[in-house]
Amino acid sequence: MKALLRFLPCPTPNEWVEAALLRQNLLLIDHANCEKKAASTAMQLMYRHTEKPDLLLKMSQLAREELLHFQQIVTIISEKNIKYVQLGPSRYAKGLRELIAGNDNQKLVDTLIVGAFIEARSCERFSAILPFLDKQLSRFYRNLLKSEERHFMDYLELAKKYSDVDIGNRVRKFSEVEENLISESDLEFRFHSGKPVKCLAD
Repeated sequence: MKALLRFLPCPTPNEWVEAALLRQNLLLIDHANCEKKAASTAMQLMYRHTEKPDLLLKMSQLAREELLHFQQIVTIISEKNIKYVQLGPSRYAKGLRELIAGNDNQKLVDTLIVGAFIEARSCERFSAILPFLDKQLSRFYRNLLKSEERHFMDYLELAKKYSDVDIGNRVRKFSEVEENLISESDLEFRFHSGKPVKCLAD
């Protein structure tokens, strides 16, 4: 967890935590969407890079775990009688992906770096909110911490392995954008959104 926190440029703002506690229904729905997207990203990497056995192994494990997390969240949503509705994406992942380079190998490295940031931020946010949740949700998010931290490390290690140069400069570039996305105001609340402009209860 210490390595993960050093990797991130800033902590989650208190305003986001307050909004998450007020909008737990929305938090769960968007978290479910995030798990689906994470599994999809892992599968896409597997299809595009069949010549990299270590990537295939790590991404296949990641995809299975993300789909299991999705199943667990959907179960919780159903138990809480929450209607699972379609939500538009936050600007977080899109903002990070806009930096991905066009060169094939650099595109892979950048995609892995983005994955590392998304997993690291997810893990940090689980940790930020779990002390304030009910027992069921607190236990659920606590159980996710270890796997999400491992996903972060897998993405980062793969990025280092496949890069022709030290990834430090690229990580710093993504870090600057990530900090802005987390620290700036957002009109819509999402799992990876920045500071909410207005905190409204569901």
